[in-house]
Amino acid sequence: MRTAGPSSRTVVAALGLVQILAWGSSFYFPAVFAAPIAAETGWPLAWVVGGVSIGLLVGGLISPLVGRLIARHGGRPLLGASSLLFAIGLVGIGLASSLAVYLAAWCVVGLGMGTGLYDAVFAALGRRYGQGARAAIATLTLFGGFASTVCWPLSALLLEQIGWRGACLIYAGLHLLLGLPLQLLVLRGDGQPAAADAAPTHDKGSSNPPARRGVTVLLGLILSLAAGIGSIVVVHLLTFLQAGGIGMAAAVSLGMLFGPAQVGARMVERLFGQHYHPVWTLLAAALLMLIGLVLLLAAPAFAALAIILYAGGYGISWIARGTVPLAIFGAARYPLVISRLALPSLVVQALAPSAGALLITAFGAAPTIAILATLAALNLALAAALMGTSRPPAEEY
Repeated sequence: MRTAGPSSRTVVAALGLVQILAWGSSFYFPAVFAAPIAAETGWPLAWVVGGVSIGLLVGGLISPLVGRLIARHGGRPLLGASSLLFAIGLVGIGLASSLAVYLAAWCVVGLGMGTGLYDAVFAALGRRYGQGARAAIATLTLFGGFASTVCWPLSALLLEQIGWRGACLIYAGLHLLLGLPLQLLVLRGDGQPAAADAAPTHDKGSSNPPARRGVTVLLGLILSLAAGIGSIVVVHLLTFLQAGGIGMAAAVSLGMLFGPAQVGARMVERLFGQHYHPVWTLLAAALLMLIGLVLLLAAPAFAALAIILYAGGYGISWIARGTVPLAIFGAARYPLVISRLALPSLVVQALAPSAGALLITAFGAAPTIAILATLAALNLALAAALMGTSRPPAEEY
């Protein structure tokens, strides 16, 4: 039996605060710091921004190992280690005297990303709460949705007051003084997995393993496509808006709708998600992303609505990323499955912005949006196919 620990609300709130810090000091790092770093050091801006891609690649490569360790030992050791790795990597970035050292430090930050961002935390929550983790995962993503809202202004303030190097050291200190103790404290008693619902009825035993592998491949393709499309749009959104005849100032204002739309859609999912199978969330995410892209391409005058719909779909796609594997494969196998799914998804997420830049350069912004809309339509069809192969018995939902 698991040792009594904090309530699920306390656990999710603490982990959610750490997620804001983790995302804000890694994935969202270049938005504020990249240009000043390049200006001060003379390093190419592409390589400065590329540190995040290197981090995502490292995080993806270690994700299968992270899943196995969480399945065996629980989330506490790995999530605690992530705080240490983030701190070490950020100190390395802050003290970097050469581009090589800077990129090496991003490799360490990548280890922190692989052990401490959504996929690892989802695995820890699934192992801890079993099928009851769906609400916890949805709530956690609400916190994560505020990472840029909190950390971009904080980063700008730190940049102005103490410079980018000092800001990196401050973030490292926050990981050590806030992130590490919070994660170790709330995840005590995390050594034993939830037992009652370790696997849903349809997944007990090892019957029909080829079909199960087929579902894993299909789900991995869906999540990877969503991650790739999402990364390109997030990075190049202002370019897409300006290509539609929208001025820079207006494009920036429209871009500010992205975060609130993500959080709003996640709140709806958190409130009503318990009443339907998570595959419906995945299907809705794919549909909203498709409608948003088509609207952005065909009717730039409705760009605000396009962003709201697209961002809403992208926001709940992260919930589906955590909850669909749990529903299909059960809590016992969940840490292993989600970590394997994370590998291709994170690799695609790392490479997609550069691929988007190449497409825009070669074909232009509008054709690139059309290509993304085509991929989104394919993803919608794949999500519909998944519904027919993966639903558990109706009485479970």
